[in-house]
Amino acid sequence: MKGVMIQGTASDVGKSLIATAVCRAFANEGIRVAPFKSQNMSNNSYVTLDGKEIGRAQGIQAEAAKIKATVWMNPILLKPRSDQQSEVVLFGRTTETFSGRGYRDLFYEKGLKAIQTALHHLSQEFDVVVMEGAGSPVEINLKEKELVNMKVAQMADIPVILVADIDRGGVFASIVGTLELLTEEERARVKGIVINKFRGDLSLFEDGVQWLEERTGIPVLGVVPHIDNHMIDGEDSLSMPASSGNRGKNFLDIVVLKPPYISNYSDIEPFYYEDDVSIRWISHLDEIGQPDAVILPGTKSTIRDLRFFKKAGLNEWLHTFESGGGHIVGICGGYQMLGQLLVDHEGSDTGVAGLMEEGLGLIPATTTFLREKVTVRAEGTLHPRTGIQQQIQGYEIHLGETKLSEGEENRFLLLNNGNEEGYYGNDGKIIGTYLHHLFHNDEWRNKWLNGLRYAKGIPLKETVYISKLKDQKYDELAAHLVAHLNWEKLKEIIFSWRTENEMA
Repeated sequence: MKGVMIQGTASDVGKSLIATAVCRAFANEGIRVAPFKSQNMSNNSYVTLDGKEIGRAQGIQAEAAKIKATVWMNPILLKPRSDQQSEVVLFGRTTETFSGRGYRDLFYEKGLKAIQTALHHLSQEFDVVVMEGAGSPVEINLKEKELVNMKVAQMADIPVILVADIDRGGVFASIVGTLELLTEEERARVKGIVINKFRGDLSLFEDGVQWLEERTGIPVLGVVPHIDNHMIDGEDSLSMPASSGNRGKNFLDIVVLKPPYISNYSDIEPFYYEDDVSIRWISHLDEIGQPDAVILPGTKSTIRDLRFFKKAGLNEWLHTFESGGGHIVGICGGYQMLGQLLVDHEGSDTGVAGLMEEGLGLIPATTTFLREKVTVRAEGTLHPRTGIQQQIQGYEIHLGETKLSEGEENRFLLLNNGNEEGYYGNDGKIIGTYLHHLFHNDEWRNKWLNGLRYAKGIPLKETVYISKLKDQKYDELAAHLVAHLNWEKLKEIIFSWRTENEMA
């Protein structure tokens, strides 16, 4: 297998972004390239065309590589359900829920076999595999049974590039410290260093590059400037976009209620590319202000996060906001919360069988949590009862089944499979749906925002076609990386690795 693993000195140093850029750069050269991450821990996931669930980063990297995402690109996905437990998604399907210790003690050997199977499939189909590590490769307390960093690089027998984030400070200590904690064999696998997220005059870091190369004996392949507005979806909560700074009477103020176990926050990202929209993530009542609309996003633990919102006093505030004509959208877990009752007979949401919880009561519906998860891509139109003709596509990932009260006909979507889905009430002021990436539908997002603009008395806007911009952004990202990286040296490291090691 030809490939490279992008490891980092810590979480959120830019491993996913670098791997995405490398995938597109290779694809643009006509090389058959695939992404890979053996084990992902993230509630921001991606549904493949065959209805399987993988980490969102590898789905995005597959798009950058100009190929379809498959479960072989992320065989193990861990989705945190609490501070102590995570759901294990193996080859795209939920298997078990483990504590951290239980996972390491009971799943390790099964995980190794899954990784070997996935690597075999990718090696048969692609010329190069761009792998991504997780966190730091020198977490000493976890290293004995790790399934995502040096162990996997060794299994695949590929070189490693170490990425460090200079923006957070301590870049020299993080690089040297990481290398010092690697074994001699592991350190020999590290063939390049990348300094990421640099701001300012690159010439001012030339002495730093020289010092690192002399101190470590490893070439610095490049110093990559910080890139804004790259439009590449983040992997986990550390990558979540911050609240946008635009505020004022000519801006739409949209509040997103941020739950502790938020999932698929990429649902919100399109709003960042609307120049008159302000996004504010809030968790407490004293932060909420007077927004033009409120969005309740998905969550991996609906009842726990619903209780969090109730304790924060947001239940009463939402009722007041709704009675005053406020616009509220609930997506997936947010949709479930907006109903009247949540029932967890199986314990699949909370781990406690038979638990029931009153919802926020803004949608006449009951949600029952089931044992089997729905993961599917979905397409359809807005329901004829909405009076809006609009094509919609997205994906569903949920355990719950939500049923509207008997006789309730205010449906939101009519899917191509004939199912009526979601809720559309108060002339569209209250919307609930299981469809993730609802607002990635550019024309629908524009129509919804123009309704808010009209209500606020600010100018209407033309549709921003973000979906068409994304492929362009992949090319821009790859060009940015190649311009600031010794690209030919990186290719030499990848393509000469096995030959050199066979001769050694």
